[in-house]
Amino acid sequence: MALDPAVLVLEDGTRYAGVAYGARGRTFGEAVFATGMTGYQETLTDPSYAGQIVVMTAPHVGNTGMNDEDPESSRIWVAGYVVRDPSRIVSNYRATSSLDDELVRQGIVGISGIDTRSIARKLRDLGVMRGGIFSGDDARISPVEQIELVRESASMIGRNLSSEVSTVDGYTIPAEGERIGSVAVLDLGVKNSTLNYLAARGFDVAVVPESITLEALLATKPDAVFFSNGPGDPGASDRHVELLQGVLRERLPFFGICFGNQLLGRALGFGTYKLPFGHRGINQPVVDVATGRTEITSHNHGFAVDAPIGSVTDSPAGFGRVEVSHINLNDNVVEGLNALDIPAFSVQYHPEAAAGPHDANYLFDRFRDLVISSKDKN
Repeated sequence: MALDPAVLVLEDGTRYAGVAYGARGRTFGEAVFATGMTGYQETLTDPSYAGQIVVMTAPHVGNTGMNDEDPESSRIWVAGYVVRDPSRIVSNYRATSSLDDELVRQGIVGISGIDTRSIARKLRDLGVMRGGIFSGDDARISPVEQIELVRESASMIGRNLSSEVSTVDGYTIPAEGERIGSVAVLDLGVKNSTLNYLAARGFDVAVVPESITLEALLATKPDAVFFSNGPGDPGASDRHVELLQGVLRERLPFFGICFGNQLLGRALGFGTYKLPFGHRGINQPVVDVATGRTEITSHNHGFAVDAPIGSVTDSPAGFGRVEVSHINLNDNVVEGLNALDIPAFSVQYHPEAAAGPHDANYLFDRFRDLVISSKDKN
């Protein structure tokens, strides 16, 4: 494919001229940067990136192509893709296509040949902002019209994207090895790795759509409930908060990750807020308060829970005592919650991370132990 012009336009008026990568056309989203040096296929297929233009800080992307084994979902979800130096060849025996070809096939507009680390510094200093990629013929429309289109595009604040990424019909994955029970997984943008890790712990995994009612959820008679990762503003998910409060009143063991952590925070009565530039990448240091152990973890979130750190506090919503269980060592953001009087906990990061790190895999074992303990008490 011939080299076509492209431009990335941020809502503050900054422009980055480059070369079209992937599909040609225009796209809009929240411009964010991801710091992982590997795992771009998992990033692209993570539903949590829906509505976002992802800027890769790693300079060389696409070396290993795309394969049929590593996707975290059935499609690419990013709104747009920004890389500095796309690989000219594919070097991996598992590859079934190049990254460029897959972006074209799925209609993902991207741009290459620009200084992505400069963009990352801007977003880190000024905060994430809306952006647009214009390539091919769209790169030639006037700069004035381009910036107007960017500023008219949707903001992530107040945006509920769960219905766009969730399954429409429920499905089940059988337990591996010794079965210990069933877990209902609310699909807010769940990743394949999450489901595989739960099944590997002996759970029959029943994935349910985000639109499910409490009555329908309880009718499946789950032994536990799991809320997945997902995109959007947790402040715009009142229905899911009410659903989770119903689950907590039933005293069903609960585990939530990423978006699920934010929803647990809201269900317990705490607020959430938007981070300036969020945490995205596979190198975030988090401390487990109980053990003092530092974990290197994978993140993808732009919002966080506003809960008191360093003390046990009463749940404003009446669910007993709560403590912050994990803290980000870069900026002291809440990275986990632990309810002391009901069987519920959550973390903000991704213990199922592919292509890693795997420091936090133990959390799935903790959930398994919580479910076994709860069944023993009953």
